[in-house]
Amino acid sequence: MGGTNKAFRAMISSDWNECLAPSGPFDPIGFVYPELKNKLESIFRLYTGNRISLGEATDEISRLLPMPLSKVQMDAYLDACFTTYKGVPELIRWARESQILFMINTTAPIGLFQRVFAKKLLPPVPALSGHDMTVFEPLPSDPEIILPLHETVDKGQNTWKVAQKFGIRPEKIIIIGDSGGDGPHFEWGASKECRLVASMAKLSLQDYCNARGITIDAYFGIRYKKGQKRDFQKEMEIDFARLKSLVLEYIDK
Repeated sequence: MGGTNKAFRAMISSDWNECLAPSGPFDPIGFVYPELKNKLESIFRLYTGNRISLGEATDEISRLLPMPLSKVQMDAYLDACFTTYKGVPELIRWARESQILFMINTTAPIGLFQRVFAKKLLPPVPALSGHDMTVFEPLPSDPEIILPLHETVDKGQNTWKVAQKFGIRPEKIIIIGDSGGDGPHFEWGASKECRLVASMAKLSLQDYCNARGITIDAYFGIRYKKGQKRDFQKEMEIDFARLKSLVLEYIDK
């Protein structure tokens, strides 16, 4: 496992799909099995809109798949399709240099990120929380901490496990999410007085928080309104390096 600097002064726990990158968690499956793309997109929208659970979503996907994705198939997807929003690798690298623990906390499969780090497509991170529908054999490039996530409520529990391991206080934790699937993570964060940042905020996240009296501290990128279609081109113009000043504003108080 990759070595970790133990002296962290703060933490960012962020969703990945449509939050730091334009992709969806099931895109590798859609790449290998293009005939499943529409069904996978429908399942993704159902659980991010809190209409089915993540467990129900992955059970349905498991029934659709003839077999789990192989390392070769995952690599082929990454070689052809991997991308992030502008400035995301810079933000991750800066966090490490600034003694801020960057945790990727996602419903995407652990195996996807094992290959991302093995291929050096992102700077290393100390902690990863992801679904274990696809997991490959351990490699030295893996994050030091890898935690399985089976339901969206696990995001908050996994954030807390990592924060406690490194002695990071709740008020020094920044949670980043985009959709209703991140709602339980925001709800947990609000209960601990963490900072909540909505990135490319979908209406489903805004509705989840409004219904529960959860205050989102900041919006970054596009804040989608009811009926507004996703603007992929505009999303790709947003520079996530600009998040650095907001992070410092929160953790240096």
